[in-house]
Amino acid sequence: MKQRELIKQMSDRDIQTSLLLSQLLLLSLAIILSMILFDHFAKWLTLFSLNMNDIIYYGLIPGIIIVIVDIIIMHTVPKKYYDDGGINERVFKNRSILSICMIALIVSISEELLFRGVIQTVFGYVFASSVFALIHIRYLRKPVLLISIIFVSFYIGYLFEITGNLLVTMTTHFIVDFLLGVIIRYQT
Repeated sequence: MKQRELIKQMSDRDIQTSLLLSQLLLLSLAIILSMILFDHFAKWLTLFSLNMNDIIYYGLIPGIIIVIVDIIIMHTVPKKYYDDGGINERVFKNRSILSICMIALIVSISEELLFRGVIQTVFGYVFASSVFALIHIRYLRKPVLLISIIFVSFYIGYLFEITGNLLVTMTTHFIVDFLLGVIIRYQT
C-alpha cells in the first residue's frame, strides 16, 4: 500500500500519536546513548550556550534562509517533485499555531539532542548528517525533497560544527519546522 493511502486511513489523532511516539523514541535514544557514550553528564551541559548572538546569527537567520529557499522551491518546482505523500499536510493542516509551535519544539529538541548532541559529538559531522537525512526515508523517491533534506542536514550539522551549541541547531530546526508548518496550515 502506498504511503499516501496509509496516511489517508489514519486519523489526526493517530498521526499525532505516531509523531509523538517517534519523537519520544528519538529522545530516549539520545538519553540512553549519552549515558553509554559520554563519560559524564556534564558533557551535555557544555553543548548548551545561551549566546544570543550565535542563536540569532547561526540559528534564527539560517532557519529563515532555509524556509525562503523552500518557498522558492514550492513556487518553481511542480508539486509532484516535493510532495512528501501528505504526511506534513496531515501533521500541520488542522492545527492551531500553538500546536504547530509545540510540534516544532518537540521535534527540534528530540532530533537535535540525538543527531547533533550525541551522534555528531561522538561519531562526527558527516556520519550524523547522513543518518539524519536517511531517517527521512519518505523523501528517498522524491529527488527535490531528498536533495533538500541532505542540504539541510549537512547545513545544520555544519552550524553545530562551528558553534558547538545545541541551542543554535535547535533554533534553526525549530524555525524551519514551525514556519513551514504555519505555511502548510494556511495553504489553500
